[in-house]
Amino acid sequence: MEKANTNLIKEINLNLVRKVLKQVSKATKPQLAALTDLSVVTINTLMQELLNNGEIFEDEIVPSNGGRHALTYRFNYEYSLALIIHINEKQGIDVVSTTVVNLNEDVLMKEEHPFRIFDATQFYSIIQDIISLYPSIKVIGIGIPGQSVDGEITVSSHERLNGIRLAEDVQSQFGLPVIVENDVNAAVCGYVYREQIDEDQCVLAVYFPENSPPGMGIYLRNGVLKGKHGLAGEIKFLPSIVWDESKGREVFFKSVCEIIQILQSVFDPNQIVVYRENIEEEAFYHFLEAYKAKHEMPLYPDIVLSDLFYKDFKTGLRGLTLKELERPIIVFK
Repeated sequence: MEKANTNLIKEINLNLVRKVLKQVSKATKPQLAALTDLSVVTINTLMQELLNNGEIFEDEIVPSNGGRHALTYRFNYEYSLALIIHINEKQGIDVVSTTVVNLNEDVLMKEEHPFRIFDATQFYSIIQDIISLYPSIKVIGIGIPGQSVDGEITVSSHERLNGIRLAEDVQSQFGLPVIVENDVNAAVCGYVYREQIDEDQCVLAVYFPENSPPGMGIYLRNGVLKGKHGLAGEIKFLPSIVWDESKGREVFFKSVCEIIQILQSVFDPNQIVVYRENIEEEAFYHFLEAYKAKHEMPLYPDIVLSDLFYKDFKTGLRGLTLKELERPIIVFK
């Protein structure tokens, strides 16, 4: 038990040094001791382990205040890399976008791979080629237009993804941790990150694709609320929801306002972000004000119209994937 506690304390201290050195990029041992409140003796031991692992590099020698010159140590942002994959549809064709990023969120590689028909064998081949080029990849994050229940994709606007156990299959193929995230869940995280919104706020994102039913992401208390089976936010199953403009602009606007009223009643959010490309903002806000006048509520949240869905989707998935690299597994020997 005592050895387990010692290992736990050591791992906590290692993570603290990693976090601080990642933030400052480089520092001397005395500087790290001051920044972490750890003793120089402890820092010496920890730094040797990080050096042996390749997580840090020896850098330049700098003058110290009245003493001997000190060696600086630089954080190795490429010790662990993340492979981030977005599965989207463009003009009726499935497109797999792949990005490799380091711990500083620098993009090392970015590619797009069109699929006439989504093919698992080709998908795995793309991943294998990238891992061969970047063997420091330690986690894979995959964003999908759908939800998985108990590991199986069951609700997706891409029918070819339904029935696939994507996380399990990819992890089995490559032996790496895999996270699979719904596109709207990732987008709401990306929006919160982009706007630097306080973590204790409740933000909802509603996405209306032009050719598919809507979906919703719920950000609450520094994380995404998914529900028991991961199906929270599947608003396309709400009754009488018109998700396209085939029946007229006003019918569509009315559906959006009804969804906003429902979400306000259930969640009382700080903000609702409505993602929709090519929406007429002035006309929509005019319709919303008229709707509010006819449907009394104690208050309505801030409504933000945005056409930055894919930007927020990518930003959010990148952040969620990189978080996995900050959770090292503690092994007691």
